Amino acid sequence: MSNAVQPFPAHEPAGAGPAAGGFAPDATALAALDEAARAISIVLDIEEVLQLIVDRVRVLVDASYAALGIVGMEGRIERFITSGLEPHERTAIGALPSGRGLLGLIIRENRSYRIPSIADHPDSSGFPPNHPPMTSFLGVPVTAHGVSVGNLYLTDKHGAAEFSVADLRLVELFSRHAGIAIDNARLHAQAGRLAVAEERDRIGRDLHDGIIQSLYAVGLSLEDLPEIMAEAPDEAAERIDGAIESINLAIREIRNFIYGLRPEALDGTQVVAGLAALAEEVRHGGLVDVVADLDPAADPGLDARAGSELLNLVREALSNAIRHGSAQRISITLVKGETESTLAVADDGVGFDLSRPAGSGHHGLANMRARADVVGGRFEIRTAPGEGTLVVVVLPRPVPTTEDDEDRR
Repeated sequence: MSNAVQPFPAHEPAGAGPAAGGFAPDATALAALDEAARAISIVLDIEEVLQLIVDRVRVLVDASYAALGIVGMEGRIERFITSGLEPHERTAIGALPSGRGLLGLIIRENRSYRIPSIADHPDSSGFPPNHPPMTSFLGVPVTAHGVSVGNLYLTDKHGAAEFSVADLRLVELFSRHAGIAIDNARLHAQAGRLAVAEERDRIGRDLHDGIIQSLYAVGLSLEDLPEIMAEAPDEAAERIDGAIESINLAIREIRNFIYGLRPEALDGTQVVAGLAALAEEVRHGGLVDVVADLDPAADPGLDARAGSELLNLVREALSNAIRHGSAQRISITLVKGETESTLAVADDGVGFDLSRPAGSGHHGLANMRARADVVGGRFEIRTAPGEGTLVVVVLPRPVPTTEDDEDRR
């Protein structure tokens, strides 16, 4: 086979001689392609997906080295992600390629190239100092919706003098999935930035229109306080009391505002986050010390309605501990067992006699039992006068499904 350039579009297996191997990937290669395409399709972080693409394509055709060049508006390489180079090798090479030589050829012509010998090709510009030796070459454009997003470069197939036509076909098929994965990751990043910007604007408006204006009014009311204190001390005292009340109201509004930024924490969809939010809410009230020890692996996997019931149960237990138990310290724990999770709310309050009937209007225990029934949990309460109170809910965890279970669905 001649060492001259062998360009051809995806539909035409031109220039493939005996050394190039078969024209089409075999079943094993196609299965590997499917697995690699699935792996990159589920990643939405742009940096992670770029690296995963070059790592996967290198393994796909058993290349020694692989790279993905992201080309800017002026046709120069702006990003160059590599696979197969050790960190110290990459550092020793120095500056990233700008898009000359064979790399520039792929950029300019936007087509695939399979080249047996890089050094013998007329467009080769050689390698910089400390660059590892490379011989055979495969270059494939990566596009999404007809727009170029980069190029894949592979060199030195293990155990072969050059890449085969089947290798090229495989990389071309993979490049289509890579283009979609890169486009999806970019769109995800853009959507995230837009959401952050919109949320920042909303927060600014809400704070300015409500809380900041309230605090500004408090400041105005206190500006002439030194003069009033000397001339009308009663009026000054009233104004101070009003300012204190306004500040406390602003604090409550700020706390509500903070919890409003993460409604998922208290709407039942995230039980562990909801329990942490409840603990933080009570702790910031300043009346009780609340400690939360929550194992994320113990999440009972409840739906939104059941999760809300469980959080309301805990809210009621916390309220009882503060209002009726005069507790100074409360702990919330969620621990994982073999098949169940145990949620416990313990306080150091005055406790009470469980054998005494509840007074008129006191339905706390009945409510908590009813909520535990809704979530399918076992409810238990332990208390005695002077010994604090322990509320326990034992919850079954969802049984994980196997791959066979998924196949039968």
